[in-house]
Amino acid sequence: MTVESVTCCIAGGGPAGMVLGLLLARQGVEVLVLEKHSDFLRDFRGDTVHPSTLRLLDELGLADEFLALPHQEVTRIGVTTDDGTFVLADFGRLRGRFPFLALVPQWDLLDFLADRAREQPTFSLRMDAEVTGLLSEDGAVCGVRYRTPDGTESEVRAALTVAADGRTSRVREAAGLRLREFGAPMDVLWFRLPKPAGDGGSPFGGAGRVTRGRLLILLDRGDYWQSAYLVPKGGYAALQAAGFEAFRTDLAGLLPALPAAVGSLRGWDDVRVLTVRVDRLRRWHRPGLLLIGDAAHAMSPIGGVGINLAVQDAAAAARLLAGPLRRGAPTARDLARVRRRRMLPTVVTQFVQRQIQTRFLLRVLAGDRPVGTPPLVRLLARHPVLQGLPARLIGIGVLPEHAPPAAREPAGADTAAVGRGRPPTGLHARRRHAVASLKRRLQTR
Repeated sequence: MTVESVTCCIAGGGPAGMVLGLLLARQGVEVLVLEKHSDFLRDFRGDTVHPSTLRLLDELGLADEFLALPHQEVTRIGVTTDDGTFVLADFGRLRGRFPFLALVPQWDLLDFLADRAREQPTFSLRMDAEVTGLLSEDGAVCGVRYRTPDGTESEVRAALTVAADGRTSRVREAAGLRLREFGAPMDVLWFRLPKPAGDGGSPFGGAGRVTRGRLLILLDRGDYWQSAYLVPKGGYAALQAAGFEAFRTDLAGLLPALPAAVGSLRGWDDVRVLTVRVDRLRRWHRPGLLLIGDAAHAMSPIGGVGINLAVQDAAAAARLLAGPLRRGAPTARDLARVRRRRMLPTVVTQFVQRQIQTRFLLRVLAGDRPVGTPPLVRLLARHPVLQGLPARLIGIGVLPEHAPPAAREPAGADTAAVGRGRPPTGLHARRRHAVASLKRRLQTR
């Protein structure tokens, strides 16, 4: 068995793990990312890169290069109900360089981040390395054990281990950390529909189509529609029992303008099921271990915010922990600071998602009465200026993070000034107190 040592070992090469690895390496921290797959070419559920993430890339000098990749830009999100089409969020009203959502295949995002991170001398990425357990010493996590496809077991000892291995985190399970689960009334069927040549817009005017008992979302991916069909929690089994032809007929009723696209679906093998979960950890760390992204909080797909919240977690962790890592090892207090910083955005976002689930989606999927257009949607239609508010909540979020100053320069740049700044004024202190109070109130909901 081989044993190696690094300063920081990150389990999981998703958006959170790759961004954290890049940001730490740019600050001179030795990082090893372990990814269990051999490549990033998989059918991810989240391909939406929000303005908050684009701004972070811009601060790193990478946004223009990233946006040179094939992508689609979404400036508005709308929904079509039985009453008509309504705009829900207008990203064109956001300030800054990026008044849009960028739809980019997640494998392109991860390949891009990996290539930029490999430019740093202190960064390593190991594919085909599945973390199987934690190493502990004197009650603290001191690294991980991982396995390669040929069955070889190896160990990595680290001053800090970070779990960024997703909503089914094996590291979280090994650490014995417990989730607070909120549930969700739906699951999502995920499939692709080819776009007719020259098709320039949604077949029903908005990103979503809502009618009695059914909700369909289409994301424009250039030459195909990435499609999400919502079903009641556990409802996939009932659809299978009714037969694929019944599902396709129902889908054709929602998409009468795309008969050929619907006909391209041949069977259940063309459909993937995303089991929707909304949960979060009460505690994000143990001595020597930190959890971020979906490993710490699984988000509903509403708003497509999951990737971007994970990236924000990574940015906060890199800013708060690079100094302690360069000095040796973060303390429990250092790790707790990451949770304190990121808990408010997590709680607020999940609270909004849960309200949408229970007050709207649950009624739609019940299918026991006609679906009217919610008053809030009508309000946004009457006063378009208000469409910038949901755009900001979705695209920027609560407490958006910035790139650590030292990460904006090549590794080895002078970082002595990092962390220096004006002492908090009374106004700053009052703001912190208000944020802390709001956080406590929301956590009790």
